[in-house]
Amino acid sequence: MKRKIFFTSFLVLLVFGMSAQTTDLARVEYLNLQFADSDNSINRYRALVQAPIPLDSDNKRIFVVGLEYRYVDINIKDTQDVFAFNDHLISSTQRMDAYLGYVWKHNDYWRFGFKGGVKLQSDFEGSPISDDLIYEVGAYAVNDRTDDPVEGKKPYRFIAGLTYSTTPGRWYPLPILNYYKEFHPNWTYTLGVPKTNVRHYLNNNHKDALQAFVTIDNVFANIQNNFIPAVDQGEDGTVAESIQLTIGLAGLGYEHFFTENLLFYGYAAHSIYNSFRLEDGDGKKVYKINTKNSPYFRAGIKFKY
Repeated sequence: MKRKIFFTSFLVLLVFGMSAQTTDLARVEYLNLQFADSDNSINRYRALVQAPIPLDSDNKRIFVVGLEYRYVDINIKDTQDVFAFNDHLISSTQRMDAYLGYVWKHNDYWRFGFKGGVKLQSDFEGSPISDDLIYEVGAYAVNDRTDDPVEGKKPYRFIAGLTYSTTPGRWYPLPILNYYKEFHPNWTYTLGVPKTNVRHYLNNNHKDALQAFVTIDNVFANIQNNFIPAVDQGEDGTVAESIQLTIGLAGLGYEHFFTENLLFYGYAAHSIYNSFRLEDGDGKKVYKINTKNSPYFRAGIKFKY
């Protein structure tokens, strides 16, 4: 039991570290997850834009405006699962994020930042309601020695911070840790959240790269019309208030850089942890939809800092 609690907490940590790690200015992405030994599947479409606004001529202070949209197509076809939804079958969810950030440069190597925003995450069976809203705040520090490494040492970047979200069942702040290092010509590694990887550039101009990685992905949405599953795996009469997917992954990826900042990426992976479920308002599982490890594919184009 203790091991299970530790592993679940670790996955939650990875999930909430995601939004603090991205340096993407724009991204479009497609995800496909076909559950093993099942007719159930998920397709996700994602678009993100972050606009940095310099507040002075030397870019020591930057204001950031971010917007993100996710549409999740949920195909639940297994007979038992369809029956469990008790005439409340969910076919899609949407997520809309809006956030503001402020970053300032303390010196040549240290930057500090704050971020706050709101998310709408719901199946949107009707107009938005208060339970669809999730609030998130975070603070972080970045020590960047990639362009000017310490004499005799390899280039690196370290990020540390703290984030807090009002997602049901997650009533505590979570740490953010990320360490990136160039350890050999054309080789780098990253330790942290939401992704740990080893990358090898296939050419000296860094146009193509392969990587091996472990990472985490998730889907969360409020259910506007709460219901009691027809097959209740929790306490008698427990109400399903959200639908969630938490998936830990290991896989391989390919990246092609059109320019230094614009790239195509494709990842093929297989889950090492999979929990697709309904939960109540306290974060307790009400019904398990799928838990079998499954193949996973994600691809997109992004423009990054």
